[in-house]
Amino acid sequence: MKTATELITEAKGRIREVTVDEAIRRRADDPGVLVLDVREPNEWNLGHVQGAQLIPRGLLESNIEAAAPRERSVIIYCASGNRSALAADTMQQMGYRDVVSLRGGFRAWAEAGGPIDD
Repeated sequence: MKTATELITEAKGRIREVTVDEAIRRRADDPGVLVLDVREPNEWNLGHVQGAQLIPRGLLESNIEAAAPRERSVIIYCASGNRSALAADTMQQMGYRDVVSLRGGFRAWAEAGGPIDD
């Protein structure tokens, strides 16, 4: 059996993480990139990345295909970068090729002054 920490560490070894600066640059270079928030609705309601779409982590597998084709570039974030790493790993297993996790999550985004909707 594995701990949550072990699962997250393994997922982070299989996915790509980007910094806030890289995420902002990717959005500027590709306005079609999907910024996906995998936090819970109560977290979303407190503030979220400008232009992001909410699909809570527990609903990801059931809802992602309706939200984004597998060819679309996706930047995933959560509060701190752990749930988003698991989500990115899952999406890669589902065949999404250009999916990354935001290192540090929404906390890092807000601290860096990234645009936020509330």
